[in-house]
Amino acid sequence: MAGQSFFDEIWGYSRARKPRPGFDEIAQWIRTTPKSELKRRQDSAEAAFRQLGITFNVYGEEEEAERIIPFDIVPRIFTANEWDRLTIGLEQRVNALNAFLGDVYGDRKILGDGIVPADLVLGNPGFTPAVNGHRPPHGIHVHIAGIDMVRTGPDEFYVLEDNVRTPSGVSYMLENREAMLRLCPELFEIFEVEPVDRYPDALGAMMKSVAPEGASSDCNCVLLTPGHFNSAFYEHSFLADNVGIELVESADLIVDDDIVWMRTIEGRKRVDVIYRRIDDEFLDPLIFRPDSMLGVPGLMAAYFAGNVTIINAPGNGIADDKAIYSYMPEIVKYYTGEDAKLPNVETWRCREADALQYTLEHLEELVVKKVDGSGGYGMLVGPAATAEEIEEFRAVLKAKPAGYIAQPTLALSTVPTLTDKSIKGRHVDFRPFVLSGTNGVTTVPGGLTRVALQEGSLVVNSSQGGGTKDSLVLRPDDQQPAQSQSQSQAQS
Repeated sequence: MAGQSFFDEIWGYSRARKPRPGFDEIAQWIRTTPKSELKRRQDSAEAAFRQLGITFNVYGEEEEAERIIPFDIVPRIFTANEWDRLTIGLEQRVNALNAFLGDVYGDRKILGDGIVPADLVLGNPGFTPAVNGHRPPHGIHVHIAGIDMVRTGPDEFYVLEDNVRTPSGVSYMLENREAMLRLCPELFEIFEVEPVDRYPDALGAMMKSVAPEGASSDCNCVLLTPGHFNSAFYEHSFLADNVGIELVESADLIVDDDIVWMRTIEGRKRVDVIYRRIDDEFLDPLIFRPDSMLGVPGLMAAYFAGNVTIINAPGNGIADDKAIYSYMPEIVKYYTGEDAKLPNVETWRCREADALQYTLEHLEELVVKKVDGSGGYGMLVGPAATAEEIEEFRAVLKAKPAGYIAQPTLALSTVPTLTDKSIKGRHVDFRPFVLSGTNGVTTVPGGLTRVALQEGSLVVNSSQGGGTKDSLVLRPDDQQPAQSQSQSQAQS
């Protein structure tokens, strides 16, 4: 990819660093704010994150395993028109994912009609036979979605993958905004920015909306965490505190007569909704892994009886599979009757002979991923790999082709980022968060921008050295807010 021209979200394709239309003010801020001052503010934000305990663990590393995700002080900006387009496409996609999950665990019409191969679904490790035939409360499977996206040009947005099991990262979205409001208040005077601090209220309202029929008016919701050793424990405690619900571990819950109860000092209290941050296989040792110490015995019996809502619904892993992802344009068309408004990245399914042959012949050009992989592990970035790495991966791919998909190496957009010496463009992706309840579908006006901090790197995952940025969504020019975001923050 040497010499390739990348689209920069502030400068466009201009080598003279002339800002895109509408981006003059952020360009002026970047140019006139001393780099030493930006560095001071960035260091202050990271010090605050460390003090608050906003850290994650890198599994497999014994030393310095707990660390903060690096934060970049230069924000990413979406115009109101760009955001409107994304919102429409995201809501369409999440509605299709909900319909797909309801179908594959129900009548399986999409399989019978040959839109998606039955063996790819029913033989997939992500398919959960234990929930086959069960309809979750109100028929909603995907309550919280984190849809990973990339951009390659002014109007070119693509979905990279779907995360509908236990998507993480929303606490970074909220804390990044808090840091920017405190450290760069002038930006919120220059721009009218949509607030993200309403997310906890929206999450709480969604949770109450999907409570099982018969739940009391003071619906009791909890967040179930594996515990403080989990890499995302800060987010679990942060969300529970901000939504105003109890943070519980398995020992805090008990199932009696197919009803979930929470142990409290005042006695048992019935639980109606569980926002679980535990993978399916650990949820209930009576149904899944019998050695799980993280789950609640009998939880699935209560779920099947319709006495508790689990967010997100068990079994969603099939929709996270990257081979299933490759069929999303057809899935969207099948359930909505419309073409997908947000396209997929072109994908070769290595389970298919022609696709495997093409992939093997073009490994040095492609990105190859595990169909059930995450976090940037177990993948090959062909243009950045050595000849030896490519040959090693070729052998792995030949041995288990069905476990992989391949995609072109995209020219990911860049956003100006503070480096040790200056501000340089660094590649980014984006994870917006979409909530689905009986009160409708809500896309939070912002999201988690992840940035590859190493020059030329396309890998943005925190576990691989990536960082994060605040994502500012601008209000429409003709929409005047009732109060500024800084005023709202001060009053909250």
